[in-house]
Amino acid sequence: MSTQALIALGVFLVIYAFIVTEKIHRTIIAMIGGILMVVLGIVGQEEALHHIDFNTIGLLTGMMIIVTITAETGLFKYLAIWSAKKAGADPLKTLIMFGIITAVVSAFLDNVTTVLLMVPVTFSITRQLQVNPIPFLITQILASNIGGTATLIGDPPNIMLGSAVKELTFMEFIYNLSAISFLILFVNIAILAFIYRKQLKTSTELKANVMDLDEKEEITDKVLLTKSLTVIGLTILGFFLHQLLHIESATVALAGAFLLLLLTGEKYLDKALEKVEWTTIFFFIGLFVLVSGLVETGVISLLADKAVHLTGGNVTSTSLLILWVSAIASAFIDNIPFVATMIPMIKDMGDLGIQNLEPLWWSLALGACLGGNGTLIGASANVIVAGLAAKEGHHISFGKFLLIAFPLMILSIMICTVYIYLRYLI
Repeated sequence: MSTQALIALGVFLVIYAFIVTEKIHRTIIAMIGGILMVVLGIVGQEEALHHIDFNTIGLLTGMMIIVTITAETGLFKYLAIWSAKKAGADPLKTLIMFGIITAVVSAFLDNVTTVLLMVPVTFSITRQLQVNPIPFLITQILASNIGGTATLIGDPPNIMLGSAVKELTFMEFIYNLSAISFLILFVNIAILAFIYRKQLKTSTELKANVMDLDEKEEITDKVLLTKSLTVIGLTILGFFLHQLLHIESATVALAGAFLLLLLTGEKYLDKALEKVEWTTIFFFIGLFVLVSGLVETGVISLLADKAVHLTGGNVTSTSLLILWVSAIASAFIDNIPFVATMIPMIKDMGDLGIQNLEPLWWSLALGACLGGNGTLIGASANVIVAGLAAKEGHHISFGKFLLIAFPLMILSIMICTVYIYLRYLI
């Protein structure tokens, strides 16, 4: 390993230690880490900019704007009351219902959009029932990543795989990943419901108060609601069609955001931009540049290459190793550069004589997507929810999330191991 690679790895480990211990705000320390990679000459400024995933940044910004304006209509309060009433205003049933809704929506929208829509609903209903929102938020984080695994458009690693491997069509993802994703969802929600069952108690009076609410009264601006729902519908359609149209998802989200601003007038412009989670945006920018140091110096390639060579080219061993390495790596570093490194490596393995690459692709998809549930910085949705929770005065610590989520992630990958082996390798 070169001197630059060792320096890059050292910087990454030190910065990551600060992120984990939360001694310094993660946005500040991530940006400092990214800047250090440039100042120390690990990556040039232009290289660093190329490594920033502006598709993610644009997607986040666009959907935050759409959600902020839509929130002005009272739609989220309507959804909160409607959902709670459907669950009989029981906190535990509501947690389960919200988890299922999050997963289903995440399969067809990106995870970030889904949690941006669900988190305001969650805070509204937990305030009504006077229960701790943290169990709801953790459930939704896990459910969004699990649901996003099920389709080509649900999670960035799947989008990258679908773009790089033309045989992996929209329907192929549904056929190969949807059933296992929702089995894992059922297992995760059942365990979370058991863990949090004693915390999710409320009084009969508070339940009755929620059941007596009229959700229709919460819609304060029907004209704005019509405009918002129209734009959301067009944006969702854009996500479905963006690959066919050769338009990135960030372009779809930003087009939807500024179309809505055009339709609603300038009065929402300042407020919408103020509500963008800029601390989260800059955290991602710092993280992308920080990881770029590992990419440019060959650390990620070296680790992945050595992992693959351990198997000696055996399809079964290679598939399962990719599954587990992808999961563990994606829990601790952004899965986008990892998947970007793994795709050409798997293609090279096909050139070297491995005939059946299909189990390798699905192993990579499952590992990278579900691995994001392992830590609080493992996926975009996790960071977004943590940021929104902090704004509401509810701190989700890295350690507490790790204690709940990491074992569930390991269990999910164990289920995937059985699935991959039985479906593709025997």
